[in-house]
Amino acid sequence: MDITWLTDRIAVGGGIWNRENMALVARTGVTHIIDMQIEFDDTPLAKPYGIEVLWNPTDDDFEPKSPAMFERGVEFAETALASDDAKVFIHCAAGVHRGPMMALALLGSMGWDVEDAIDLIQSRRIVADFADVYVKSVEEFLAGLKQGGA
Repeated sequence: MDITWLTDRIAVGGGIWNRENMALVARTGVTHIIDMQIEFDDTPLAKPYGIEVLWNPTDDDFEPKSPAMFERGVEFAETALASDDAKVFIHCAAGVHRGPMMALALLGSMGWDVEDAIDLIQSRRIVADFADVYVKSVEEFLAGLKQGGA
């Protein structure tokens, strides 16, 4: 299974696609999934394992992303991570753009500097690629948080 741990509780990676891979995800202790792929909803695969899924379908189209899309993911992850035993897996189809983009938004919402978060993600997940338009979308979302709302 294509999972890269960024912290002991936050991972990023590629698509799950089938029951066998979902079983592997469950064995890692993942309790929550943010599924960024528009191609496939993990919810039915996760249900037997009691894993909560936020299907946040997002096109990998190199267009600006809305603050609402980031807000859904960040709120889901923050709610999950309030429980000490929760682990969040953020993924898209290949774990190159959309999953890392949402991980960047989550880390930024947790107080990480954007460049430091990019460095962490890319040092742990070599294939992660941050298109300028996606980074700008994350920065705009984070600026909205600092101003009191996304």
